[in-house]
Amino acid sequence: MWKKRIAIDLGTTNVLVHVPKKGVVINEPSVVAVAEDEDKVMAVGNEAKDMIGRTPDTIVAERPLKDGVIASYQTTEAMLRYFINKALGTLRLFRPEVMVAVPAGITSTERRAVTDAAMAAGARAAYIIKEPIVSAIGS
Repeated sequence: MWKKRIAIDLGTTNVLVHVPKKGVVINEPSVVAVAEDEDKVMAVGNEAKDMIGRTPDTIVAERPLKDGVIASYQTTEAMLRYFINKALGTLRLFRPEVMVAVPAGITSTERRAVTDAAMAAGARAAYIIKEPIVSAIGS
């Protein structure tokens, strides 16, 4: 089958990425290091977490998710793009279908922001599923 599918659990502290038949392939902190003067993403995940407290004033390591909801759209999009590319590789013919787990109390506007961020990060289709349903399936 040519379709690529991945599942992403956007957590406030950690992001988990699951690929079918491989299992959880990425478990990294949800931290993004951004150069404020250039408005450029410098590092994501473990690399960005290692930069906390060790960077000049122009580079800020921030968490783009607050209470399980997107606080910074651009950094969340960059983080999703990084994790999709890391899970599937940068050389691929087809864009993946992405399923994103979100908290149960999320509003429709926040759902739309997650969907738009996943699509802008390189997903062909983005599906939203609530975390309690995911944990029930997992158990």
